[in-house]
Amino acid sequence: MKGLSCTFFEDESVSIIGASGVGKSTFLHIIGTLEHPTSGSIKHFSQDVFSWPDKRLSFFRNKEIGFVFQFHHLLSEFNCIENVMMPCLLAGDSRKEALDRARQLLEYLGLGGKEELNVKKLSGGEQQRVALARALVRNPRIILADEPTGNLDEKSGQKVAQLLFRVRKEVKAALIIVTHNLSLASMTDRCIGLKAGKAYEIPKEGLAEFVMDEAA
Repeated sequence: MKGLSCTFFEDESVSIIGASGVGKSTFLHIIGTLEHPTSGSIKHFSQDVFSWPDKRLSFFRNKEIGFVFQFHHLLSEFNCIENVMMPCLLAGDSRKEALDRARQLLEYLGLGGKEELNVKKLSGGEQQRVALARALVRNPRIILADEPTGNLDEKSGQKVAQLLFRVRKEVKAALIIVTHNLSLASMTDRCIGLKAGKAYEIPKEGLAEFVMDEAA
């Protein structure tokens, strides 16, 4: 990606679309400080975060950014509530604080009574809801989702999408989604298309046309 420039605002939802291999996930990982850009800068809340020491950057990522991936990346040796608690424990919160917050979120996301189940015993949609709870447990200001419904059947995907947008509005976090799902993309406030290393603002009525042009 070269010459790519775009701005995201607090309390808005944005979808990022484009052909496979264009760099959507890499772009999201750089925004989320998981990968370093080879040039240019990434600023969060006017701060050049990649100028910080690793420890400060890790603390920022843990506190301010929640990640939801296509493959939930839950820890299979732990149960639901332990997976959700993990970011809080890594941040140094007390076990009671982490437990209370995780239990509250799991209940809110419709997983009350399943806190002690090993995540391997859950359905795909339930696992993704646990991953969403984990992303939210530190009250982040930014939620990054990489194909959050891509590994789910249509019904489960719709439920996860609805939850994602409902929660975003309630916690007033910015939501940035990478997706091939045009229905999901059309739910966001803005759509950005990546093409030839550049970002383009795409009107919702032009989503299908942009995708078809990319596939041609």
